[in-house]
Amino acid sequence: MGKVISLRKRIALEIFRRWRKQKVQRHEMRVLFWECTLRCNLSCMHCGSDCRTDSGTTDMPASDFLKVIDSISPHINPNKVMVIFTGGEALVRTDLEACGLELYRRGYPWGIVSNGMLLTRRRLDALLAAGMHSITISLDGFEEAHNQLRRNPQSYARALAAVDMLVGEKEIVWDIVTCVNQMNLADLPAFRDFLIARGVARWRLFTIFPVGRAASFPELQLTNDEFTGLLNFIRQTRQEGKINLNYGCEGFLGGYEGEVRDSFYQCNAGVSVASILADGSISACPSIRANYRQGNIYADSLIDVWENRFQAYRDRSWARRDQCANCKQFRYCEGNGMHLRDDNGNLLVCHYRRITH
Repeated sequence: MGKVISLRKRIALEIFRRWRKQKVQRHEMRVLFWECTLRCNLSCMHCGSDCRTDSGTTDMPASDFLKVIDSISPHINPNKVMVIFTGGEALVRTDLEACGLELYRRGYPWGIVSNGMLLTRRRLDALLAAGMHSITISLDGFEEAHNQLRRNPQSYARALAAVDMLVGEKEIVWDIVTCVNQMNLADLPAFRDFLIARGVARWRLFTIFPVGRAASFPELQLTNDEFTGLLNFIRQTRQEGKINLNYGCEGFLGGYEGEVRDSFYQCNAGVSVASILADGSISACPSIRANYRQGNIYADSLIDVWENRFQAYRDRSWARRDQCANCKQFRYCEGNGMHLRDDNGNLLVCHYRRITH
């Protein structure tokens, strides 16, 4: 059984819930993902989008993306909107530096999510010179587990080399993200100590949700008891204070709220987070299913879509059905992260049920 939600924590959750409602009403864009490519130089077992070397979808021209940026700039404060290049693997594009520099000139902070395979010293210096503000590198445990998950024998060495380069950089924000699965779960304490000794200050963990290619590998999933054990590991590590460790945003975690993340659970998709996908589709989080796309930059104004078409993200009352219908925690959870729902709106995973089984 998971932790019970104490009275003190319920009071805190109620305060947070009121603040959350105000945030939804304001819905100020704070993060804009650009799925700049669907090409990828890896074929990871846990990929939610099933990206390939040749995706079949042409990369969006950077000029098209910058036109969208220019269209929203009069309506927002660029300094407060973080633009994140994602994919596929963003670094397969050779024009990110030029695009990033244009964002920097317009006042937008920007960053990259990468598997680290192409992050050489020369490439990192070029990205930094173009004003890169942040970068996230995927490192999924020690060599055997990482390479097996990423299905490339060079992946671990290159990702670790990228991490070692970043340790010496003091002017940007960077972190490591790890997909927890059956292959690396037992090694997490040792891997944590390894990262600390390496100089890593920020670490995020997430678990696999069964969509895309990941749905073909159910053996990677944690059992309910293992998932609860993972939360206990995160809580203990945070209490020790040697590395800033956070669990991902997958869903409400009951009594673990406030203990495994820097804030209480919230799904910011469509509330403060928007995305432009590789084909021009306007969405919220890039991981969300196609049925929740709200328009397309080649036919619609992003700022108009943001202001008027994201009701399904901001009013989650429609999600109160099936296993969520009578859940007492719905007021805090609102039906879990939007990326955990299928094309029909059905919930794929409920983490609160996993820890209270």
